[in-house]
Amino acid sequence: MFVVDLLSAVTIAAVAIASGAGLISLWWIYAVVFVSSTLSIFFVAAEFGAIPSLVDSGELVSANGRIQASFAAASVLGPLAAGALLVIVPVEAVLLLDAASFVASALMLSLIARPFNAPITKRARSIREDIVEGLRYVLSHPVLRNISLMMALINMVDATVFAQLVLFAKEALRASDSEVAVLFAAGGAGVVALSLAAGPLRRRWSFGNVALGALMVSALLVIAFAYTTSLAVGVVLWALSSGFGILFNINTASLRQAVVPNHMLGRIISIAMVLAWSANPIGALVGGLVIERTGDVRLVYAVIGIVTFLIALVFRVVSPLGHAERYFTLSTSAAAK
Repeated sequence: MFVVDLLSAVTIAAVAIASGAGLISLWWIYAVVFVSSTLSIFFVAAEFGAIPSLVDSGELVSANGRIQASFAAASVLGPLAAGALLVIVPVEAVLLLDAASFVASALMLSLIARPFNAPITKRARSIREDIVEGLRYVLSHPVLRNISLMMALINMVDATVFAQLVLFAKEALRASDSEVAVLFAAGGAGVVALSLAAGPLRRRWSFGNVALGALMVSALLVIAFAYTTSLAVGVVLWALSSGFGILFNINTASLRQAVVPNHMLGRIISIAMVLAWSANPIGALVGGLVIERTGDVRLVYAVIGIVTFLIALVFRVVSPLGHAERYFTLSTSAAAK
């Protein structure tokens, strides 16, 4: 994570330096975006594997919720701060400030005294074997296999909702550009609020009730969002739907951390991201085509909400995810031995 932060700082600073030297081009920007996105994947995987070594197992949901809340808040406040800075300083200076933020992150990471990972007792001999071992572990574990399948289905179905949010706001809610920005900000606020509530909710109710229940509530809110005609009501519904959606993500990530051996966490989350995120572009493309052919964005949103609700209900009733805690107990006992 420390090295990735420093590499990210260099990558972002390269844009400002190239611009100042008159070397900037569109292909340079493409390359920087590709490298920056790739580095972020390494950071997310490392972060996922480090959290169980830094907090007790009973605090995983709370820790992930606080991290997600801080990320969501920064996602809202960061662009606002950048926009304000651009009024008084050139874009190159803003980029250098962004690069400096990665250096600050690396310095903060270096101040953490506890080790980020438990000692590794066994490693595969190559990256290929790491990948194969991780994939086999995911596919053979009832909880991980079902989470991966469910996430792929949800991402494929639900990708259109966010991808077409501007279109929906413009056509269905008659929103102006500034009102669209309010809608996005409301989504961020909902994510922050429900992320902070993740820990207390999880301590009170089971994974199935909190995670899958949150997903079903989010789906019902999308259905209501699809047919509202009031922008004010739409803002509230979108904030709640976004919040309950992230509550589902926080709990699934925490469950993975609870049931997977520490030395496997990095490869497991990498494989999980590939399996889940690969469905996003397919879903977004299909959803966009359906909206274009039907011309009815409200209907598409409503159908997405209904299908999402049914997926969550099926996995809640017939899959191991409805009683996932027993697998956490078994994994903890095995690790103790």
